[in-house]
Amino acid sequence: MEIDWTNAAIAAGWAIILGGAGGALTEIGPWYRNLRKPPWQPPDWLFGPAWTTILGLSGWSFYLGLTHAPSAGAQTAVWALFIVNFALHLLWSPLFFKFKRPDWALRENAFLWLSVVSLMVVLPRLIGDSFAGWLNVPYFVWVSFAVVLNWKIDVLNRPFGKAGGA
Repeated sequence: MEIDWTNAAIAAGWAIILGGAGGALTEIGPWYRNLRKPPWQPPDWLFGPAWTTILGLSGWSFYLGLTHAPSAGAQTAVWALFIVNFALHLLWSPLFFKFKRPDWALRENAFLWLSVVSLMVVLPRLIGDSFAGWLNVPYFVWVSFAVVLNWKIDVLNRPFGKAGGA
């Protein structure tokens, strides 16, 4: 199988930009450090390697989607899946860290979770390749865990906003 270098660059760029921007939008400062967190929260150092692996695998699925799409319409749908996921993935960090609103981030997390489910379910149907969906299972597991973690942080620290104490 010959590599389509244009699609490989697009998929790699998607993963690299998403990972880099997500990291840049994540402010581990005094506000975050002072939040009450559950004892089962992973250490901060684990998030970088986890996201690098997850987004690398998802980027591979993007490459498969771009190269295996059987029609222009299917390729457009692949683009739509990954653009929506990109936007939802990027939105979480500013909601949580910049605006200091874990409650808003939790609500947004539901949409991110659904976009990852679509990468596992819709993408394989579009391109006829179940492996592309399986590549997103780690993303699904991590985001599912992140939803529970976000929820627990929200519960332990509410209320948020001007009237809140956190």
